Amino acid sequence: MTDHTPDPRIAVVVITHNRRDELLLALTRLRELPEQPHVVVVDNGSADGTAEAVLRDHPWVELIASPDNLGAVGRNLGVARLSTPYVAFCDDDTWWDPGSLRAAADALDAHPRLAVITARILVEPGGVEDPIVVELRDSPVVGADWLPGPALGSFLAGASVLRREAFNEVGGFSARLWLGGEEELMAGDLAARGWELCYLEHLTIHHQASTARDPHKRRADGIRNTLWTTWLRRPLRPALRRTVHLLRTVPRDKVTAVGLVRAVRGLPWVLRERQVLPPHAEARFAALEDAQKKSTARRYVS
Repeated sequence: MTDHTPDPRIAVVVITHNRRDELLLALTRLRELPEQPHVVVVDNGSADGTAEAVLRDHPWVELIASPDNLGAVGRNLGVARLSTPYVAFCDDDTWWDPGSLRAAADALDAHPRLAVITARILVEPGGVEDPIVVELRDSPVVGADWLPGPALGSFLAGASVLRREAFNEVGGFSARLWLGGEEELMAGDLAARGWELCYLEHLTIHHQASTARDPHKRRADGIRNTLWTTWLRRPLRPALRRTVHLLRTVPRDKVTAVGLVRAVRGLPWVLRERQVLPPHAEARFAALEDAQKKSTARRYVS
């Protein structure tokens, strides 16, 4: 039986850009959750009337209408409005299962050094597990023995619940990366400070991928951000290994070229701000190297 008592421990932050109809449906589903979370929507400069539609159809939502597309940094603005100890991220094409937010808050209450919980992802329509779920479930990362689920080296922001204290401690998402694999840098910084990340099987989020997206831009940004994160935080040899593997496996086309050129252009600031992870945090990324090479869910294709 689902507990319908509002849960004051957890709030939700949703970022969106030009996906008005998807967002309105997502908000309807959030409104129906038994936890009744406070919801902050950050509209990243939409030109399709998203902000006006939210104000009209969902006046219960706290809306931040940014004139610019801030990417993942929009989540930082949303978190800054909150006082709850925990924050669940949600994309405009995802929605949480009833009870999952309460279960996440219970797990975070029980484990004070746990910073991030990532949920099982079901692809809709059809409710089939996302291919990444197998990798989360079988994560080779070694974490603390008290963790309630498999330790993770990184996480998926749109399917995760974070401890607000830990999020703020590492400064939120990087403005440099904008969007696309931005979680990896934060995950490394959390681990460096002694925080843990894990996957919990009994939490569920649904994802019905929007057709309003630019897969080529997403791939170019993902390639750029992977290289930037690698050279910002990994020791020399692992950084070289990952770079070589990426260059060998990405498609040889214009989109890849754009990503690589953007990555090279950022090299001066990357080297200037480079801070290698301490051994215990680097070990998490090292443990993922084989899994990343074999992964079918992490390939840079579009």
